[in-house]
Amino acid sequence: MTNNTKINIDSLTIAVIGLGYVGLPLAAEFGKHRKVVGFDINERRIGELSAGIDATLEVSSKELVESSQLSFSSDIETLRGCNVFIVTVPTPIDEYKRPDLTPLIKASETIGKVLKAGDIVIYESTVYPGATEEDCVPVLERVSGLKYNQDFYAGYSPERINPGDKEHRVTTIKKVTSGSTSEIADIVDALYSSIITAGTHKASSIKVAEAAKVIENTQRDLNIALINELSMIFKRLEIDTLEVLEAAGTKWNFLPFRPGLVGGHCIGVDPYYLTHKAQAIGYHPEVILSGRRINDGMGRFVASELVKEMLRRGIQVSGARILVMGLTFKENCPDIRNTRVVDVVNELQDYNVSVDVYDPWIDAEESKREYGIAPCATPKKGAYDGMVLAVAHNQFREMGPSVIRSFGKEKHVLYDLKYTLSREDVDLRL
Repeated sequence: MTNNTKINIDSLTIAVIGLGYVGLPLAAEFGKHRKVVGFDINERRIGELSAGIDATLEVSSKELVESSQLSFSSDIETLRGCNVFIVTVPTPIDEYKRPDLTPLIKASETIGKVLKAGDIVIYESTVYPGATEEDCVPVLERVSGLKYNQDFYAGYSPERINPGDKEHRVTTIKKVTSGSTSEIADIVDALYSSIITAGTHKASSIKVAEAAKVIENTQRDLNIALINELSMIFKRLEIDTLEVLEAAGTKWNFLPFRPGLVGGHCIGVDPYYLTHKAQAIGYHPEVILSGRRINDGMGRFVASELVKEMLRRGIQVSGARILVMGLTFKENCPDIRNTRVVDVVNELQDYNVSVDVYDPWIDAEESKREYGIAPCATPKKGAYDGMVLAVAHNQFREMGPSVIRSFGKEKHVLYDLKYTLSREDVDLRL
């Protein structure tokens, strides 16, 4: 491809590699307008999607039908007819809080096996600045035998999916785009512009686009860490945190963050990608890591607050039964990736407390597989010494305080982490 060559984007056939919360909505939208192959190594997932069922609840059966040019496959041979590959696999961290690029590298290896001259590989997975060209492109070159920016090209367009959000969808959120050459940047931008009604922002380089993504959630993480720390201070001052935030929020430029557990696939993960890269180049990021320490310690703080309140009320802690309501990382969605509710559960169990977890949104098998937690089908009335409202699902709001309190023994503690109920209806809240 030369600078004089013009590509008609209508002629491009797309493969979306990874059909989770990010990949499926994108593939479905492109599939309304052009031929798309949705590829995933999870054969069960492919079977469900082929039957019109999305377990993540991000795309409805109706929307899958409307994506008439979208097909699903776990067979690498189906990728050979594609010339644009969009990678939307997870980028988690390991037990030592280090970036785990394994899914990204494996996806790159898969693409490398079918990569042809003139193809474009676009990455959407959150990474640190430089990862696309320093970690992924060499894999593509090694496996394919092709030369970067001579035989094939790359782009980066960070995902901005908000799981469970039915208002801000893939097409209504402005998209950052970039390419490995100016011409490829134009093609990538035009490709996304064909489906993104909110418009696009073309970054000057792949590294700029990568950095823009990783600081989005780092900024949010630090703001929440500040509010979490304020909450711990106000607890000692015997001041209600929400009342303080509501009072401060009367000023037009006060940011409306709330304290809580910080989990999910983005906010609790992305900052570690940035700090990893910063340390690799010899800079120790004090502010970012400080915020991470505060947020990673909130599960311990919540458990200790509950235990203290139980002791104040004369409730025996060792051998007590606690009901944790909600396991997902946010309300009204089935996503349990990197949920920090498990920190609360694990910490309480260290106090020799028996913990039941109830969440009507989650898949029980996934919960057992990922965290070893077998959720209860329905809470038992009059059975618990304490209840923790960990996630603000609509179902819990609709229950109201009387139903939730009915799960407790005559003497119990109700701790609301998400301001699901009114102050007068709970015993503790962050």
